[in-house]
Amino acid sequence: MSGPRSSGDPRPAPDPVGEVIRWAAFSCVVVPVVLLWYGTALAGAVGTALGLTAVTAVCGLLLRRSERCAARCAAQRGGRHTRAQTPVD
Repeated sequence: MSGPRSSGDPRPAPDPVGEVIRWAAFSCVVVPVVLLWYGTALAGAVGTALGLTAVTAVCGLLLRRSERCAARCAAQRGGRHTRAQTPVD
């Protein structure tokens, strides 16, 4: 068992897209189970699961693509601009 982390240890960067996808995948499992619990037909619950899975996959792809695009644009511009660097008319 390791001791407490010192403040100098680098922490991995958070992955907000991965977090969103994990919660969406969780809902792809929970929603059909709840539907079955409340008496929905098996075919309806399976159809719902497939639909949620498809939407989750497409959203995950779009989020990752957007993330890559934003990183590429920031690299081309030399990073994010702050208010101090913004020209005032």
